[in-house]
This record gives sequence, structure tokens and C-alpha cells, in this order.
Amino acid sequence: MDAASLAAYAALFLTAAVKAGTPLLYATLGETITERSGNLNLGVEGMMLMGAVAGFQFGLITRNPLFALTAAMLAASLGSLIFAFLTVTLRANQVVSGLSLTIFGAGIAGFIGQKLSGQVVPASVKAWFYPVKIPLLGDIPGIGQILFNHDILIYLSYMLAIGLGIYLFNTRKGLNLRAVGENPAAADAAGIGVSLYKYVHILAGGALCGLGGAYLSLVYVPAWQENITAGRGWIAVALVIFVAWNPYKALLGAFFFGGLDILGLYLQKFDIKVSQYIINMLPYIVTILVLVFTSIKKSKENAPPKALGVPYFREDR
Repeated sequence: MDAASLAAYAALFLTAAVKAGTPLLYATLGETITERSGNLNLGVEGMMLMGAVAGFQFGLITRNPLFALTAAMLAASLGSLIFAFLTVTLRANQVVSGLSLTIFGAGIAGFIGQKLSGQVVPASVKAWFYPVKIPLLGDIPGIGQILFNHDILIYLSYMLAIGLGIYLFNTRKGLNLRAVGENPAAADAAGIGVSLYKYVHILAGGALCGLGGAYLSLVYVPAWQENITAGRGWIAVALVIFVAWNPYKALLGAFFFGGLDILGLYLQKFDIKVSQYIINMLPYIVTILVLVFTSIKKSKENAPPKALGVPYFREDR
């Protein structure tokens, strides 16, 4: 393979990595703002499945992409509402509640999805997600094809990542959210509504996870298949740690992990045979290495919120 062909193949791989990383990006952003509020929700996989099956079902019924996406966000938000009620109001164990949500979401998706097997997204919905090149940006050599020749949901994920970064680090409400995640007692004493912040951001995080699931069933596949998320929710949980709870870093991190997910397919071009099980392990191995490096470096900037996973009892303040 000559240099020109190799460059074209690399561009094709990176373009596919962006698409493969988009559902991870939505889920990672959702889990990031959830964990920034001090709540560890391990139910990302379940919420993505709920979003995927609700989006696909409503896409079939209404043949309207906006209704499908709305249904996906509402379904996943309902799952996150259950988690919020258990962990914020009832102060239940967050790890157990999150794992229960994953099982619940998988059960719901399996029950509804058994009637959807073999069906494909209607043409009217599929057409809405056709790639559209952004003028000027799409003509930039190299990155134009890779980043700016995609469907509308990929462009939305870019804006959400940047918008959430600005919200977290450059607004008063974002500062309040970080305060709730770091020290809810101090935030409460300062007049911040701790429970309200937790509820709002847990629900918003669930909606974003639902969008990630809908992207899989409506755009990436686009057809219904059992266990359509294939563990991407767990990768998103690992990815939150990898990007140090930072929405800006989530952009690159999600595309990097998306590239790892499809790496095995593209290595076949060079007759490099690597077990898919090894490929599936890579995101977690990379996350472990990042955790080890962060622990050694002891960087406060890359540390998790101090109150992450700890129930807040206002009476103890």
C-alpha cells in the first residue's frame, strides 16, 4: 500500500472512529454531569438500552425522528429518575441502585425488543440522519472529512461537549454543581439546593445516555438487534474516569475509545489478526493505566469529586 492509499485509509478509519465514538460521547457526557453532582450511576448501560428501544419503537410508529429522539430521552430519564429517587431521596446505596437500573433497562429492552427483531429504521427517519458536509469547515484538508462530514447528531454532540464544558467551568450554576459534588454540606450551608441540583443533573445525564442509545438504534446500526449497546455503557463509565470528569476531554476520549472499538476490523486490511476479545479489553486496560498514573501523580485536577458515591444527610450537617 502506497503513502496516498495509507493516508486515505487512515482518514477513513478516523472518520469511522468519530461515528463509533458518538454514542460513547453522549453517554460519557451524561455520566459526567451525574457524577459531578456527587452521584455514581452505574446504570448507564441500562439507560442506553431504554433509550435505544424507545427511540426505535417510536421511530417505527411515528416515522418522525424528533419524536423518536424525544422518546429515547424521556425513557432514559425515567430510568434515571428512579435512580435519583432511590439515591437522593431514600439515600439508598448508589452502586446497588445503578446496577439494578442496568438490569431493569436490559429487561425492558429485551421485553419490548423481542417484537422488533429484524425490523429496520423507516426511510423517512433514516434520511434525516444522512451525512451533511459543513460548508468551509468540511473543506479543510485532513480534518474536514474526518470531523465535518457527518450527521446532525454528531454535530450536536460536539456542541453539547463544548456547552457542558462552558457550563461546568465558566458559569455560576456550574460552580454550584461542582460544589455539590465536592462538599454538599458546605454547598447546602451556602444556600444551594443540593437535592434539586442532584435531581436535575441526574435526569439530564439520563437523557444524554438515552440519546447515545438512540444513536445506536436509529443511525449507527440502524436496525433493532438484541443487546444493541454491547457493553458501551460500561465503556462510558470507564471513559468518565479516563477524561477526568471533563466534557472537553470527553470529545477526544470518546473518539479514541471509538477507534479502539473498531480497530480489529481495520487491522484486517493489513492481514493483522488480533482476537476481538483483546480488542474489547483495550478500553478498560487504558482506563486502568490512567487510574494508576493519576494515583501516582496525585493531581487534584484529575481527581474525582470528593463526595462521589456518598449519600448526603442534611441532618448530619
